[in-house]
Amino acid sequence: MTVATTQAAGEIRRVRAGVALAVATAVTVAVALYAMATGQNPVPVAQVVGSLLHHISIPIGPLPDQVGEDTLWQVRIPRVYLALAVGAALGCAGAVLQGIFANPLAEPGVIGVSSGAAAGASGVIALGGLGAAGYFVAGGAFAAGLVTTAFVYLASRSAGRTQVVSLILTGIAVNAFAGGLIAFFTYRATPAARDQIVFWQMGSLNRATMDQVLLVAVLVVVGLAVSMAMARRIDLLALGEYTAGHLGVDVEKLRRAAVVVVALLTAAAVSFCGIILFVGLVVPHFMRLVVGPRHAVLIPASAIAGACLLTAADLAARTVVPYGELPIGLVTSLVGGPVFLLLLRREMKRGGWL
Repeated sequence: MTVATTQAAGEIRRVRAGVALAVATAVTVAVALYAMATGQNPVPVAQVVGSLLHHISIPIGPLPDQVGEDTLWQVRIPRVYLALAVGAALGCAGAVLQGIFANPLAEPGVIGVSSGAAAGASGVIALGGLGAAGYFVAGGAFAAGLVTTAFVYLASRSAGRTQVVSLILTGIAVNAFAGGLIAFFTYRATPAARDQIVFWQMGSLNRATMDQVLLVAVLVVVGLAVSMAMARRIDLLALGEYTAGHLGVDVEKLRRAAVVVVALLTAAAVSFCGIILFVGLVVPHFMRLVVGPRHAVLIPASAIAGACLLTAADLAARTVVPYGELPIGLVTSLVGGPVFLLLLRREMKRGGWL
């Protein structure tokens, strides 16, 4: 292959990735606006846009009536914003973890952060009963998720290095132990608190507030920035640890930084809305098929697609059943499970993955 051909191929890949990012962003914005407009008290999209613009001092477009304004800013907009932030966090975390493990089957829960967060939230609810809500539960989930991840990382180290297989196996053991803790807390809790534990584990965005959005968004922005800074070194890691080391990559330092970023992103994501499955697993793999394996493009693409998917899933969760709401984790599992099986079958036919 000549130099000119290689450059042309690279330019085509860049254009394709740019188009994919632009389309994904446009679809995400459209889904978010539609989600803000849809519900038991519908608000026209034009009025949603007008309200959003007026709140940033751009007096353009029609405004909803007072009921519509209250519905938007007290219920729907915080919920949609939180869905965007959580989806972006899970998508980014999945892309980073799959790159570090060099395995598209990896997902954030494998390092114990999700199960640890669930155990922490369950413990707070069981000890505090129905009085333990909001920031107490979120704080317990966030802290327990980080502590669990730190334990998994430290327990998997041997001779100053962390082996990927050891990290995964340690994560499996810790996930099993956390599952036992969750079962114990559920057993010891009062009936009302038990229902709250079960519902928290299924995931929900129905109590979203702008304060929660701000907290999660700050961690997501920081996590995305650090992930983008690591993107080129993650690409080199795909060549193998030995080769990456010779190219100047401190593999152990990179892996440690990646685990910290994934833990922060995932803990922030699940603290306020509970366990949400398959977003961090399916989205990065699907976007890898669309934009390619280069992480400088794959990481933001996964974040955007994750935000879009979770916003659409939350919209379905609150509109599929009239005057009722499904757990968002149920929706993502029902959709993500079959989609992942289709992707798995596709790769098996091509001789990939396994």
